[in-house]
Amino acid sequence: MAPKGKTTKKTSSVVNLYLLSYNSIQIVGWSYLLYQIIDFYLNPPKDQTLWDVVKYTVGIFQNAAFIEIFNVSAGFVKSNLVVTIQQVLSRVSIVAALVFIPETSDSPGLPLALTAWCFAEITRYSYYAFNIIGFIPYIITWARYTFFIILYPLGVTGELLVYWSSLGYVERTKMWSVELPNRFNFAFSLWTAISILMFIYIPLFPQMYMHMVYQRRKVLGTPDTKKVQKKTLADII
Repeated sequence: MAPKGKTTKKTSSVVNLYLLSYNSIQIVGWSYLLYQIIDFYLNPPKDQTLWDVVKYTVGIFQNAAFIEIFNVSAGFVKSNLVVTIQQVLSRVSIVAALVFIPETSDSPGLPLALTAWCFAEITRYSYYAFNIIGFIPYIITWARYTFFIILYPLGVTGELLVYWSSLGYVERTKMWSVELPNRFNFAFSLWTAISILMFIYIPLFPQMYMHMVYQRRKVLGTPDTKKVQKKTLADII
């Protein structure tokens, strides 16, 4: 049996290689999606919507985020499991709406949400990948804690518009809904569920946004903080 210290070091190296590979693949995937979006508007294809062009890329790389739940559960990544599950499911539910509800593919919120997702994910996974290597360029750190100022409102607006565009179709078709009376004495309305989900954004968005504002101040600091630091250094010298 190998010494415990060597086993731990070897295991850590394997995990880091696995995480680096996962993050690198996600960077490539979301970069390709951003290319598809840009190319769609620069060279509009005939008889195809944006969703027709990007649906497979979105499906693969967004659903791959389920791996992050495993990574946290296994202890490979130090993060809050509940928050990770919420973040993954919130995105996957948008993809599910796009897949199963036809009218969402024409929503003006689709390009907004996808574009915000692309920039956010490219930045996020780049930050994680460099962190594993042990060197994070300042521009990556700055982007990670600055782009959200625009991307969060843009993404949330896009997601809400996608949900909004689904309500008409769901109401007309009674999609996935169960009405009373029935032998199970159970009722479910997908229209109501989507509406509730939309209202949940109201209290959650400010909390998430202000959390990122706090993190930005903590990581990047503020002009006032930097002035104090310089003054203190000058006094010491």
